[in-house]
Amino acid sequence: MANEEKATASDVERSNDTTGSARFHKPTSQPFIGRLGGNQEFALDPRDASNAALLQQVPDAASHMSLRAQLGLDGFRCLVLWKAAIIEGIGTLMLTFLTIWINLSPGGIPTPPTAQFGVFDNAAFIGPIVGGITNWFLVTLFTYSFGAVSGAHLNPTITIATFFARLCTLPRMVLYVAFQTGGSALAGLLVRVAIDTRDFKVGGCWLFTDQVSVSSAFVVEFVSCCALLFIAFGVGLDPRQRKVVGPTLSPFLVGMGLGTITFGTGFTRYGFGGAGMNPARCFGAFVGSRFPSWHWINWVANIAACILHGLVYHLIPPFEEYDL
Repeated sequence: MANEEKATASDVERSNDTTGSARFHKPTSQPFIGRLGGNQEFALDPRDASNAALLQQVPDAASHMSLRAQLGLDGFRCLVLWKAAIIEGIGTLMLTFLTIWINLSPGGIPTPPTAQFGVFDNAAFIGPIVGGITNWFLVTLFTYSFGAVSGAHLNPTITIATFFARLCTLPRMVLYVAFQTGGSALAGLLVRVAIDTRDFKVGGCWLFTDQVSVSSAFVVEFVSCCALLFIAFGVGLDPRQRKVVGPTLSPFLVGMGLGTITFGTGFTRYGFGGAGMNPARCFGAFVGSRFPSWHWINWVANIAACILHGLVYHLIPPFEEYDL
């Protein structure tokens, strides 16, 4: 099996039972073609008959999944998939809480930039720097931490994009997005309790419509999500990059891409907190504070970017097609 690892002296634990026999334990890693940072290293070969049983249960462990297998509902009965979704929820909760807490600011209108230095002499410039750097480090570390279990999406944008690219089944997408959103909502409530107020705003999730139009924010969110998806898939999922980037470096680069876009879009327009690129995180921020009239942007723009990316992915696929 392609994802099996050889037991070595360092990863095998022996313990003698009452019969004197040896018991062996080795680390497990769930095969999943949409594992962020995996570069398809943990994919199974559907031509190998020994993989048939596992692929029947987890069809998105292979790089060539039929449409019928992708849309099948059997995955909802798979306990392993539910465990992975729970891990996504836990990881998203912690990531959301930390990135919200780090990027908290008062809910009122921000101080206008000075005439001499513009936005570079304003707290609206310092905030995105802090947010971009911390997002970079946190996303990288959480991807390393949860990648072996769930694939470490921790973001509905990534999960929905893998679905449209046919790297993820419908049950996995539904469960992941549900637990990601639920975890973020709980994180928002925890932030509200921790800060003792609902009057706050969060970088990447605020907009003053009297300063910046909803259409402008939609364009920034859409283009930023497209950029994030092409970066994430290019360095973290493209099997052709396995030898160039590899699963060790790619989470770092995905985090770098997210942090750079977070910073770059967060200070240019006075009255706009920049691209969110994670609708679950903004949903959690709104649960903790208040839902604005434009909250739909974080879902509609992101899903539209996922559809566009999926179309390009199918027009220029990274795989070589073959007949089984």
